[in-house]
Amino acid sequence: PFTNTPPYCIPGKGTKSVMGQNEMSSTQALRNLNAEKNNMQTLANALDHFEFDDDTVITMDTPALCLELLDTVKKLDFTTIEWPEGVKLKLSGSASFSDFSIAMKGKGRWFEMVGELRYNNDKVLSLQDLLNSLETSGGQRFISLGNEEYLSLSEELRKMLASIQTLAAKDKKGSLKVSEFAAPLFRSFQEEGLQLNTDASYKKLIKKIDKADKMTFEVPTSLQASLREYQEDGFRWMARLSEWGSGACLADDMGLGKTVQTIAMLCRQAPEGPALVVAPASVVQNWVQELNRFAPSLNVILLNTEVNRTAAIKKAGDFDVVISTFALLNFESLELTRKHWKTIVLDEAHSIKNKETKVSKAAMQLEGDFRLLLTGTPIQNHLSEIWNLFQFMNPGMLGTFEQFNKSFITPIELNDDKHKRKELKQLVAPFLLRRTKNEVLDELPGKTEIVIPIELNAKEELFYEELRQKAEKSLLESESNSVQTLAEITRLRQAASHIGLVDKSYKKESGKMKAFFELVEEMKENNHRALVFSQFTSHLALFREALDKQGIEYLYLDGSTPAAERGKLVKQFQTGNQLLFLISLKAGGLGLNLTAADFVVHLDPWWNPAIEDQASDRAYRIGQKRPVTVYRLISQNTIEEKIIELHRTKKDLADSLLDGTNQSHKLTRDELLKLLSRQ
Repeated sequence: PFTNTPPYCIPGKGTKSVMGQNEMSSTQALRNLNAEKNNMQTLANALDHFEFDDDTVITMDTPALCLELLDTVKKLDFTTIEWPEGVKLKLSGSASFSDFSIAMKGKGRWFEMVGELRYNNDKVLSLQDLLNSLETSGGQRFISLGNEEYLSLSEELRKMLASIQTLAAKDKKGSLKVSEFAAPLFRSFQEEGLQLNTDASYKKLIKKIDKADKMTFEVPTSLQASLREYQEDGFRWMARLSEWGSGACLADDMGLGKTVQTIAMLCRQAPEGPALVVAPASVVQNWVQELNRFAPSLNVILLNTEVNRTAAIKKAGDFDVVISTFALLNFESLELTRKHWKTIVLDEAHSIKNKETKVSKAAMQLEGDFRLLLTGTPIQNHLSEIWNLFQFMNPGMLGTFEQFNKSFITPIELNDDKHKRKELKQLVAPFLLRRTKNEVLDELPGKTEIVIPIELNAKEELFYEELRQKAEKSLLESESNSVQTLAEITRLRQAASHIGLVDKSYKKESGKMKAFFELVEEMKENNHRALVFSQFTSHLALFREALDKQGIEYLYLDGSTPAAERGKLVKQFQTGNQLLFLISLKAGGLGLNLTAADFVVHLDPWWNPAIEDQASDRAYRIGQKRPVTVYRLISQNTIEEKIIELHRTKKDLADSLLDGTNQSHKLTRDELLKLLSRQ
């Protein structure tokens, strides 16, 4: 009742009249018990999100929580804070967008940034000082001003500073700058109250974006194909981004027609300059055929041994589409990077997922107005892959790799930080389009996935156990995941499929082979045809030998099959009546349309389920009229079961990024030990 001197009363309880005594005199206070009760309830409501109970004690060991409490209490005008002796924390005030201003000045494809925060009337903090303080605080909204003095930032201001911390780079002079692809993000902060001072180049960029958003993009009449509604949407999405200068990543599910959507885009861009399409060797012929079929007005130039590649690259102009392999990109990188392309397309763009590879470094040297990535699996294993794809597509947009690692990879992959996951999703979503078959294809038949458990016989089980113990011992004795250990794990995976893959003298039928031929009998009886995948060509060789003995007709494709032969084999299977098409997983996981099959059999599991799904989608795609059944042969009580368990937490990182499902991360030593354990 006497503000900051005794006596103390429990709010709303006790007598209305209270006497207070000081050195000079006595004072009487008349209490408003109802007001005290209401104030107490208001305070309790304000503190509700802290989840305190009656025994909660907040200590200086948790300064952020102390500051959060102080900030909450100070906002209530009926409270007074009484400090004990030895107090160490002081909340000097709060700051929001209204106290902060940023100036952005264009320099090429970057914007230099300077900013300042004014607080307590006459004090100023520069943007760089703010970022340093934010890093020291661990990203908390209370930043240290020194001498145990803190400043409270509004959540909106903290988020914006965190975005700058993630996306801004420093030039040689130490000035902060952000990529033009990240700059529009600050418009949303401006709408929330940020004082943003910009130059003509920023205003021009925003004007281009707004204009592109309002434009109507018609599918070119030169495209000799009827696009589905979602494909037209994909074309318009790409055209809109291209119009204002951004790149795009079309990440549609396998079999949804990324190629024809891209050809529509190539037709639109053709009058303005040459295009470059870079694809795996296995699909370049498919690009030639599809371009000739759907865009006869375009001049297709395949960089093979039959043309003077240097001359062809130099001569390429309007309406020309130059097609190169990734291997040739690396080999011919100097000539390809000297050319300025209107459009650059990387098909199966995950080929450049590793930033340290030569092909990735060569791709980064290409110059073009519109950069388009095509991939059904924008992230196959790790978040570092999405950074590298965006570094090609929109350079600098996600900051440096070190910033990205600190801001996203570590918190998401190691700590499953859902807030960071959401933040990353919001950053990449405008530039990454992904539709699944279930979302856009009502006419596609159903797909059933079945795991067939395979029981090892006594001989197989004993052989496998000896290898398992050896691999486990090797990993326990090594300080890291040595090459030797990984080689032994590969042998273990092979032994789980067939002893003959490890011991060439073993010629008996494996449990998997027995189960497979039972499936073959079902196919014969019910008029099914199947694609059969294995990651080991040696495993396929054993099945080929067994099929030859039984006189069962099949086709075969692996990485050594010439590109021209691939097309012939596909046509032969699609128009013929062969029961089986045996395909190595990596060679046949993309670029093939094999809808004549309605069964898919995976003889052994791969680490990443997305790769298996790509292979299955050779049959489950546009044009498939029958329900598709996918079988996985999995040996019981082996590493194969552990890999299937791993699939549950390693399920397509791209879907995780877009839909909020589980994340993936690199296998640690402990996880490898778990894979090798008996249990």
